[in-house]
Amino acid sequence: MLTVETSRTWLSLFIEKLEKNENYLNTLDAPIGDGDHGTNMVRGARELRSKLAQEPPADLPELFVTAGWSFIQKTGGTAGLLYGQAFLHMARAFQESADLLRGLAGGLEGIQKVGHAELKEKTLVDVWIPVMEDIRNQRLSLERINEHVISTKDFQAKKGRAAYVSEQLNGHIDPGAASCGYFFEAMLEAGVYDE
Repeated sequence: MLTVETSRTWLSLFIEKLEKNENYLNTLDAPIGDGDHGTNMVRGARELRSKLAQEPPADLPELFVTAGWSFIQKTGGTAGLLYGQAFLHMARAFQESADLLRGLAGGLEGIQKVGHAELKEKTLVDVWIPVMEDIRNQRLSLERINEHVISTKDFQAKKGRAAYVSEQLNGHIDPGAASCGYFFEAMLEAGVYDE
């Protein structure tokens, strides 16, 4: 069930997963350039943890606005903007109703507003859109999320810095897709999603 409490648990679990997998995410990012996706994401995640500890949010919009600005201000780079806009657009959607799919649709709008990515371009959209489909069809599971992440191995990178080294990335999981996978795993584990 989508509530402030379950959503806070969702974000807390996401933070834990990012911390646990920081080195792995950096390894995935290394062929693209700096190899710092994990480190950057953890920086934003820890900022969010700190803000939530100082001032518990009153409602869903406030929670996701806090998440959005934490990632924009501390994560840096494209990832900070993508996740930040996703969370800010989710906050806007949750002002209208506490509906998970509506919130995720808002998040996708935020991501695409920044990155202009479509399916099969080796980005986090390749996880976000199929997860929304799985929710619509009531078949979301940890296994399905993992399949969506792994599927990015087969796509050709067409966005951002990855597009310049696209050939080198064949057979590689996209780092943004991997971190997005942790976001949706945390959502399932927090009990936000009801079949």
